[in-house]
Amino acid sequence: MIRTRIEKERREREWLASYAQKSGDSAGRVHVEPKHPHRTVYERDRSRIIHSRAFRRLEYKTQVFLNGTGDHLRTRLTHTIEVASISRTIARALGLNEDLAEAIALAHDLGHAPFGHSGETVLNELMRGHGGFEHNVQNLRIVEVIERKYPRFAGLNLSWEVREGLQKHQKFYDPPERGLHEKYMSPSLEAQIANLADEITYYSHDLDDGLDFQLITARQLEELEVWCDSYAEVRRHFPKLRGKELHSYVIRCIIDRQVQDVVTTSEEFIHAAGVRSANDVRRQKKPLIRYSLPLLKANQALRKFLYKNLYFHPRVATANDRACELLKNVFERYLKKPSLLGETTAKRVRKDGLHRTVCDYLSGMTDRYLIEEHGRLFDEEKESSPVRRRLDLGRKRRNE
Repeated sequence: MIRTRIEKERREREWLASYAQKSGDSAGRVHVEPKHPHRTVYERDRSRIIHSRAFRRLEYKTQVFLNGTGDHLRTRLTHTIEVASISRTIARALGLNEDLAEAIALAHDLGHAPFGHSGETVLNELMRGHGGFEHNVQNLRIVEVIERKYPRFAGLNLSWEVREGLQKHQKFYDPPERGLHEKYMSPSLEAQIANLADEITYYSHDLDDGLDFQLITARQLEELEVWCDSYAEVRRHFPKLRGKELHSYVIRCIIDRQVQDVVTTSEEFIHAAGVRSANDVRRQKKPLIRYSLPLLKANQALRKFLYKNLYFHPRVATANDRACELLKNVFERYLKKPSLLGETTAKRVRKDGLHRTVCDYLSGMTDRYLIEEHGRLFDEEKESSPVRRRLDLGRKRRNE
């Protein structure tokens, strides 16, 4: 039996919770398109995101460690896939729309600059007085303006609900950029799920990468409740596990505990709020997808630990500092010589201004491409460049 879009929408109305965002109730797209015979609006959104150029570039963008410094370290792409997986799990458990939660999760990092949060900080400084730069705002800019996949409109023409979900964690640096984003205010439960799944994935897997890269040790983690509780549980069931196998299973246990906590706690908050529809959700002043208070406090301790011992670790900081030098150099060179941007990109200068055009172009680059572009612009030999050698910190460990 062929599952048509109409049949899928009917099943959503029957099976999903009353407060789930149903595909058939979508507020639609900016540019009206014919409905697909087999795919729902959020299934189409998911496909558009996956097939976008910005999504493919996530493979070569930094999560914490610079891309290429280890074969098993996470990139923005692997992180995004993990967030999408956890989003589907939580959405299914709560009777919410899995396709919507997954689509938001898949698009949540499209706007990240090369070299991770360090690159974002540098771009924001370079764009001071010109609208600033913030990756969540850039997410929307990519799906609404920058991607060019269709002949009749700019962007991906995603549904209102996916774009609404991409405004999570907004913080505006300069007022001129607000207009594009203030139209998306209170997000759906599915958007809240993608938001929290991002946090669960981010900190748990950064912990995993930090251990794998030997920047933090299991002994240091003994001060963390999140680690100790899961460690004790794993040792109780698998007393013979040692080394990397043990650490990997503890991380798995941490994630599983967090997901279960979110499902249980969120169900309680949803029930207590008395929401009966997706519109009721939007009227809430606080998120309903939440951690329990004990886990919230434990996660705050984990976050504090990671900032102190991993994100600002000298080896990570040194590599990031050098990478950001490259980013700044290329940005300033493009400002002085816009013709280097290429004909297609240069045409946008008249519409968006030079600074915004350069920012869009640079933020879309992968770590690898920006390093190569720096070498091309400044006549550096890629392998002999002292900056490049500093960026290769840790490469010798990649096969350990």
